[in-house]
Amino acid sequence: MLKDSTTLAHVIRTYAQTRQLYKGKQLHAQLICAGYQPCIFVSNHLLNMYAKCGELDFAINLFDEMPHRNLVSWTALITGFSQNGKFQKALSTFSQMRIAGEQPTQFAFSSVIQASVLLGSLEFGKQMHSLSIKSGFSSELFVGSNLADMYSKCGVLFDACRVFDEMPSKDEVSWTAMIDGYAKNGNFEEALLAFKKMILEEMAIDQHVFCSTLSACGALKACKFGKSLHSCIVKLGFESDIYVGNALTDMYSKAGDMESASCVFGIDSECRNIVSCTSLIDGYVETDQIENALSTFIELRRQGIEPNEFTFSSLIKACANQAALEQGTLLHGQVIKIHLDKDPFVSSILVDMYGKCGLLDHSIRVFDEIKEPNEFAWNSLVGVFSQHGLGKDAMKIFGRMILRGVKPNEITFVSLLTGFSHAGLVEEGLDYFYSMDKTYGVVPRQEHYSCVIDLLSRAGRLKEAEEFINSMPFEPNAFGWCSFLGACRTHGDKERGELAAEKLMRLEPENSGTHVLLSNIYAMAGQWEDVRSVRKMMRDGKVKKLPGYSWVDLGNKTHLFGAEDWSHPQKRDIYEKLESLHDQIREAGYVPYTGSVPFNMEQSMKERLLHHHSERIAVAFALISMPIGKPIIVKKNLRVCVDCHSAIKFISKVVGRKIIVRDSSRFHHFTDGKCSCSDYW
Repeated sequence: MLKDSTTLAHVIRTYAQTRQLYKGKQLHAQLICAGYQPCIFVSNHLLNMYAKCGELDFAINLFDEMPHRNLVSWTALITGFSQNGKFQKALSTFSQMRIAGEQPTQFAFSSVIQASVLLGSLEFGKQMHSLSIKSGFSSELFVGSNLADMYSKCGVLFDACRVFDEMPSKDEVSWTAMIDGYAKNGNFEEALLAFKKMILEEMAIDQHVFCSTLSACGALKACKFGKSLHSCIVKLGFESDIYVGNALTDMYSKAGDMESASCVFGIDSECRNIVSCTSLIDGYVETDQIENALSTFIELRRQGIEPNEFTFSSLIKACANQAALEQGTLLHGQVIKIHLDKDPFVSSILVDMYGKCGLLDHSIRVFDEIKEPNEFAWNSLVGVFSQHGLGKDAMKIFGRMILRGVKPNEITFVSLLTGFSHAGLVEEGLDYFYSMDKTYGVVPRQEHYSCVIDLLSRAGRLKEAEEFINSMPFEPNAFGWCSFLGACRTHGDKERGELAAEKLMRLEPENSGTHVLLSNIYAMAGQWEDVRSVRKMMRDGKVKKLPGYSWVDLGNKTHLFGAEDWSHPQKRDIYEKLESLHDQIREAGYVPYTGSVPFNMEQSMKERLLHHHSERIAVAFALISMPIGKPIIVKKNLRVCVDCHSAIKFISKVVGRKIIVRDSSRFHHFTDGKCSCSDYW
């Protein structure tokens, strides 16, 4: 039996470092059986061993039975609690140590500061900062690094920077804490600057620094800087590190460089996991490469990688943006199978997806199944009602949200104001806009001002809209001017339309929509010379008009149609159906509105152009291809024209089918000769 204290301590320390808890317990048991009373030196090593190995009950019992304790005993117990997730215990033990009259060491400070971070207790952390200053440890490297980390993780970057700047010497840990703090708090430029300074200080760079810096690069879409980091990573041999690989994939994906993201992803199949897969999928979704996103998803399932809530959220978001109902429904089924349908983020995206696919009832049903809807779910539901032009219903949902104690944010008010705009609820919209800051503590941003411009403009209150624009604290963005210009075309206000077009051409010189709207205003006024002038301006500036097209999803295939487009394999049947519908709606009272055709041509030619618009071809195809019980959902990339809107109302009446059209701004539900928008859109 070893009885020399130094030898015993050395053996116990070895067991602690190598996590040989069983052997450590055996040795402790032998000491007890032999009647050996360990001195405080040996007891502290035993205490440290139990704490490091996670046997906290043994550590506490030993601590309580020690006849004498010193600063090392207290520090070992505090560190054990902190390292094993018992953060509240670490804080209370630190307080007991202070009551016992012991002065904490830098190690005790560091452990308790880490515990306060993980508890989210900034107040306790501040107290530790104050005490460390009084004890003379605030400038100590280990304590300073933990204080900087504590402030940055609690979102108080000013104090984190101050602590960091006051440290007389800095190591890799302190630099890493600052870079990570900047990245996680949205100060991405500062994160990159700190990394450059760290390089100049000739500090050793590890995988943690690279991960934080790559995160900042991704957020800034700083692909060039990210590629230089990638070169350093390869040189230092970190490329096969799974966390670095994930960070690289995420950085390239966020920067939109999907070729590089895919290359990194394919380098080492052993390092692929759900994080890198989800980053790649999300990148494909954001760059509208939906097929690649879905094929990546299929591949990860083939490799046995289980998708998580973030994977499904990205894919369902893609289905929502593309209004891909079939694929979205299949994903919903998989979500239910692996019990992620109760996840608040996935549920929120499902609410949005069904809404954007035109199935409002499905959105409501998914929302009603969420036990505790968070702000994302409420925002999704408000947004869905707004997209469908149901402003009054959106207002009711908002009221329920407030009653449930959920605080609205900027997104909530964008959706709400959009709903008011599409429903013509001008006074309600203005009331909510002016109450945002005062009542709800949400400061209106540029997008909210743009919503008010749209609200007033759609209602034909162009003079008020102009006055509102002139009173704004900043210039309207492109959406604001586009809303104003569109309303000028609808209401035939040439002077204000010219002003809006001039502003838009400066903001977005390549946007063909500006020229088209201005041309339409001149055409409505019969100013054909001005129409020709605008078209010449487009030719000279090489600005091409965005072609209008509509599409219908049938099975796993999307059928795309353009105006006067007869390239579809079923063109004969579609054309016959279109002619039959035209005769039927004429008999039902349909009268073509040719005022929206911006060309100086014969009336019969204008009617022919309108008759062959893409949305009508898509409706005709859907009627001959879809069974009666299946909803007809047509998507269009531009605003549905006045004449097509009128025609589809009549079509819904003569065929007895509900037809849903999603155009560039909202949904139209056509039933029995009426539209949900009440001809206000």
